[in-house]
Amino acid sequence: MLLQPQEVEVFYILPTIRKELAVAMRAQGKSGKEISKLLGVTEAAVSQYFSKKRGKHVKLPDEVKEALTEAAKRITDTQSMIKETQKIIAKVKDKRLICKIHEQLEDGIPKGCDVCFK
Repeated sequence: MLLQPQEVEVFYILPTIRKELAVAMRAQGKSGKEISKLLGVTEAAVSQYFSKKRGKHVKLPDEVKEALTEAAKRITDTQSMIKETQKIIAKVKDKRLICKIHEQLEDGIPKGCDVCFK
């Protein structure tokens, strides 16, 4: 079954973004409970981010990871979490990371596909 680019974003990129935010928040001294509340996920999900059971399929470029570290500092509530997550997703789209991941996941996606950007 062919994955749509939006599914790549939801199933692969968003979990990786959440994982990286959780790691950055933990480095700032936040507890798992605080992180789960700020990210809008369960404490079990946060635990799985730390144990590399979730959000492990995508390797983000260093500049996106740096942006995530900075974004984690600005997340204080649900609205700021959504705002910062959307900024990161926009950066990922600008880098066409979705295309690269889609090519890796689907045999039928041609190299250099840019249909989503036309």
